[in-house]
Amino acid sequence: MQQLTLNFEPGLAARHSSLKTCIAAGVYQRGVEAVAAKIDRSTSHLSEALSGSDRRKFSVDELERYIEKTGDTTPVLYLVAKYLRDPEVSRQEALAKVKWLADQMGEAMRAAGLDMGL
Repeated sequence: MQQLTLNFEPGLAARHSSLKTCIAAGVYQRGVEAVAAKIDRSTSHLSEALSGSDRRKFSVDELERYIEKTGDTTPVLYLVAKYLRDPEVSRQEALAKVKWLADQMGEAMRAAGLDMGL
């Protein structure tokens, strides 16, 4: 048995409102024409499928081809980050952020002459 190690981009699930917008970002970053050619779809049909149009859809098969042909696993990592995120890790990250914000608030208060024993 082999263990899988995943490296998350911070905020990946928060940066995209849906799987489709995550895929679209990757497609546009790589160039619609180049990706369309790799997955055997016309440029206009691919653009329309990613725009949210009801006429054209981006299928699961196309997603697999996209990942295979471009090597972009970001859509998979997006799904993992959104649905399989360890709640304890999220809690620890939130606590670290609270500590950082408290430190920043204390510094700002001291700079403003509002040192209240923080």
